[in-house]
Amino acid sequence: MSIVKFLVVFAILAYAAATLGMYVFQRKLQYYTENKSLTPESVGIIGASIEVLATADGEKIILWHAPARAGMPTILYFHGNAGEMGDRPLRFNYYHSRGFGVAYLSYRGYGGSSGSPSEAGLIADATAAYDWLITKGVEPSRIAVLGESLGSGVAVQLAAKREVGAVALEAPYTSTVDVAANIYWWLPVHTLMKDQFKSMDFISAVVAPLFIIHADQDGLIPVEFGKRLFAAANQPKELEIVPGFGHDVLFEESTWAREAEFFARVIK
Repeated sequence: MSIVKFLVVFAILAYAAATLGMYVFQRKLQYYTENKSLTPESVGIIGASIEVLATADGEKIILWHAPARAGMPTILYFHGNAGEMGDRPLRFNYYHSRGFGVAYLSYRGYGGSSGSPSEAGLIADATAAYDWLITKGVEPSRIAVLGESLGSGVAVQLAAKREVGAVALEAPYTSTVDVAANIYWWLPVHTLMKDQFKSMDFISAVVAPLFIIHADQDGLIPVEFGKRLFAAANQPKELEIVPGFGHDVLFEESTWAREAEFFARVIK
C-alpha cells in the first residue's frame, strides 16, 4: 500500500472512530451533571423546603421551593447543563427577596435526583414540577417559567404544553443540534444527535408573554440563535441584547433584575 492510500485509510478509520465515540458518549458531552448532596441551608438559602417528586416514568426528583408573598408569581426555574441547582443560590435568594415564589428543579441525574438525563426525561421532570405547584394551589397564570441556556429548551416545551403566566429565556437556542453543529461542524450531528431540543418546533405554541435576553458576544450559544427564536415567537414578546457580555451574562444580577421586572409587569 502506498503512503497516500495508507494516509487516506487511516484518516477514514480515525474519522469513523471519532464519530462512533461522539455518538456513544454524546450525553456525557451534553449534560455535565453534578450531585454533591447540597441542601438549601448549606448554600445560604433560607426558607426553602426540599420536596421529592415522582415523575411519570418512575424517577424521584428534587425540588427546592420557597412560597411567594401574597399576590406575587412563582418562578419555576430550569438551570443550564452544567453543575446543579445548589451552584446557583444567589439567583434563588434574589428572586425570593423580592417576593417571588421560587421553585428550583433538579433534573434527573443532577443534585440528588435519580436517573440519567435525556430530553424526554428533562421534560418529564419539568412537567412533574409544574404539576406539583398546581397541587399546592399555585394558579397556572401565576407560574413564571424561566429557562437558563439548556433549560431554555425545557421551558419552551413546558410552556407549549401547559398554561403559564409568562416565560423568560436566557441565551436560548433554536435547537441544541444547531448549537452542536456550530461546534462540531465536522460531524453529521443532525443525524447522530439524540437530544435535539428543537425549540423552533415548539415556540409557536407558546402563547404566554415572552422575554428573551442574550449577550451579543456569546461564544457558546451565538446571539443569532436567540434572535431567530424570538422572530418565530408569538406576541407579546420582548428581546434584550446585552452588549459586551458572553454566556456569563446569565450570572449577572442585572439579568435577574430584568426578568423580575418583566414577570412583575406582565403577571398581574
